[in-house]
Amino acid sequence: MDIVDELKAFVATAKTGSFTGAADQLGMSNRLTSKYVAELEGRLGVRLFQRTTRRVGLTPAGEDLLARAPALLDELDDLLAEVSEGSRGFMGVIRISAPVTFGEIYVAPMLARFGAQNPGLTFDLRLHDGYADLASDGIDVAFRIGQSDMLSLKARKLGEMRSVAVASPAYVAAHGAPETPEALADHPCILDTNRRAPRRWSFRQGDLDRVVEVQGRFQVNSARAAAALARAGMGIAYGPRFALGAALAAGDLVPVLEGFTGATAPVSAVYLEGRTLPRKVRALIDFAVEDMKASDVL
Repeated sequence: MDIVDELKAFVATAKTGSFTGAADQLGMSNRLTSKYVAELEGRLGVRLFQRTTRRVGLTPAGEDLLARAPALLDELDDLLAEVSEGSRGFMGVIRISAPVTFGEIYVAPMLARFGAQNPGLTFDLRLHDGYADLASDGIDVAFRIGQSDMLSLKARKLGEMRSVAVASPAYVAAHGAPETPEALADHPCILDTNRRAPRRWSFRQGDLDRVVEVQGRFQVNSARAAAALARAGMGIAYGPRFALGAALAAGDLVPVLEGFTGATAPVSAVYLEGRTLPRKVRALIDFAVEDMKASDVL
């Protein structure tokens, strides 16, 4: 039995908490996954899991092995990939996580551009506005907006997201545009609940920060939906430029408070600390850095 397959089955089982989850992640049968783990336990002469009817939990020996096995497998994959990719190019799967709207607008098209240059790669893009657990979900790299405070993650900055306050031309013609952030109190505002503080909108003028509380009839957990409501004349929306760019370019929305700068947040590619990053993932991140510079999405 191949010890590499045994270690992969062990790591996947430990991260997902079940043989079924590991089998799904590895693309093999539940029975084969369980067999690989049993073979590894037999090889080592120790039990790696405490098995129950619902989940498997790590023994102390299993915890010790899990602390080192993923890095070992990453290094082996990197070594083998470096040898084979010299003649064949990058191969295998890259699993990526991203926020829904940013993923649809930028990440998916970026992957298409990267994929066109690397036909041997397969991509598994998972869009979700919550933060994925990179370890348990088997994610190679996540694109995130905002500052990450998780010590287990390393981040490479791609750019800065800018927020913009917008309204439809018809709304501005009927109600006027606010001249200061404080004047937003006299306007219905559309709240994007994906923002950390949906009712607190931040602006900057020179060195002065202006933070205002806003109110409105509509709140949604989608920047695109907020933009659609603004286009329908329901009020003023405050969202990331990448979600508003097409509507602004078409004239369906116009910026308001142009004398003020909206809030910014870093856009980063994040990955697990302490791992040897596979060359194909490093190549994707390098591509994203340059691709972001060439795009006007942010």
